[in-house]
Amino acid sequence: MPLNPFKNIGPGVIVAAAFIGPGTVTLCSIAGVSFGYTLLWAVLLSTLATIVLQEMAARIGLMTQKGLAELLRQQLEHSIWRQPALWLIMLAIVLGNTAYQAGNIGGGVLGLEAIMGPLTFEVFGLRLNIAALALGLGAFIVLSQNSDKRLTQILTVLVLFMSLSFVLTALIIQPDIPDLLAGLVQPKIPEKSIWTIIGLIGTTIVPYNIFLHASLVRKKWHSIDALPQLRRDTFWTIGLGGVVSMSIVICAAGSGITQINNAVDLAQGLSPLYGSMATILMGVGLFAAGMTSAITAPLAAAFVACGCLGWSTDLNHNRFKLVWRAVLLVGVVLATTQIKPITLIKLAQVANGTLIFIIAALVLWLVNQQTLMKKAVNTRVQNAFGILVFIVTLIVGLKGISGVLQILN
Repeated sequence: MPLNPFKNIGPGVIVAAAFIGPGTVTLCSIAGVSFGYTLLWAVLLSTLATIVLQEMAARIGLMTQKGLAELLRQQLEHSIWRQPALWLIMLAIVLGNTAYQAGNIGGGVLGLEAIMGPLTFEVFGLRLNIAALALGLGAFIVLSQNSDKRLTQILTVLVLFMSLSFVLTALIIQPDIPDLLAGLVQPKIPEKSIWTIIGLIGTTIVPYNIFLHASLVRKKWHSIDALPQLRRDTFWTIGLGGVVSMSIVICAAGSGITQINNAVDLAQGLSPLYGSMATILMGVGLFAAGMTSAITAPLAAAFVACGCLGWSTDLNHNRFKLVWRAVLLVGVVLATTQIKPITLIKLAQVANGTLIFIIAALVLWLVNQQTLMKKAVNTRVQNAFGILVFIVTLIVGLKGISGVLQILN
C-alpha cells in the first residue's frame, strides 16, 4: 500500500498558511530594508509567542471538541459580557477578514505580476485585474472541496512552495551569518523602529488564527491521547512559518534596496544583484502567500460567525458556505476593481487591536478551567508563558489602537 505523505499532517499547516500573508511579506520586507538583521529577534519572539497561544487554543479545541467561538458563547451564557464579547469577535474577525481579503488576493496578484508583468485590462472604461478573478476562482474551488483533509493537502502544497521560494531566495543572497545571529539573539530597538516591531508581532499573533486552530483540531483529533501529535504539529508548522518570515527579512536585508513600498519592489530589486531566479522565487512566494491567506481568511470568518451565532460549523452546512462565499466575493470584487476600503480596514484594525489581548486573556481563562480541560489543564509553567504572551499582546494591541486613532485624527 503506498504511503500517504499527508496522513499525519494536522491543522497547524493551515494556521501557518494563514499568518504568512501578503501583509507579513511586505512588513518583513520593510523591516529588512530599513533595519537589516536587527529586528530578527522580534520575528523570533512573535513566533514563540504564537506557538504558546496557538498550542493552548488547539488544546482547548481537542479537550472540549468545540470551536472557540461556540465555547465562549456557552461559557458566557449568563454573563453581561456575552453579547459585547461575541459582537467584538464578529466585528474584528468577520469584518476584518472581509476588509483584508482584497489585500490577500491583491498580494497573490502582485506575485504573479512580478513574474508575468501587468495583468490589468480596461473593460467598458473600467480597469479590471483579470488575475484577481482567477485567484478568487481558485480560492472558491479549494474551499468548495467540502473536505478538511483535501483542504489541508492543498494548503500544505502551497505552504511548501511558499517556504521553498523564500528560503531559497535567502540562501541565494548568502547572508552574513554572525550579523544574522546577532539580530536573532541581541534585542535592539533602533530609532524609529518601534512601529515596525509592533507590526511584526501583530502580523504573526493573529486573532482569527486562534479561532481557526481550535475549530480545525477537533476535526482531526478526538482524545487526550492525540496531545503529543497536536503539540508536534503546532511547534513544527508555526516554527516553519517563523523561518519563512525570517527568510523574507534576510532577503530584504541583503537586497541593497534603500526604499520599499511592497514585496514586488523587493522582488524587482533583487534581480540586478542575484539574477532573474531571485525575482521568480520571490514572485512565487508572494503568490503562494496571497493564495493561502485568500483561502484561510474566509474559512476563519465562517467558523467565527457560525460559532458566535450558534450555527453549524460543518463545512457542508449552507450557512457556513454562505459566510465564506460572501467574504470571498467581496474580496474578489474589491481586488478586481482595485477599490481600497480604507475606512473599513482602519475599523478592522482597531477591532483586532482590541481583540488580540482580550482573546489571549480568554484563552488563558478557558485553558485553566478544570471541568473543561481535565488532565490537559495548564501547568504553572504554561501559565507563566501564557501571562508573558498576554502582556505582549496587550502592548501590541494598545499601541496598534493608538496608532490608528492618531491617523484618524
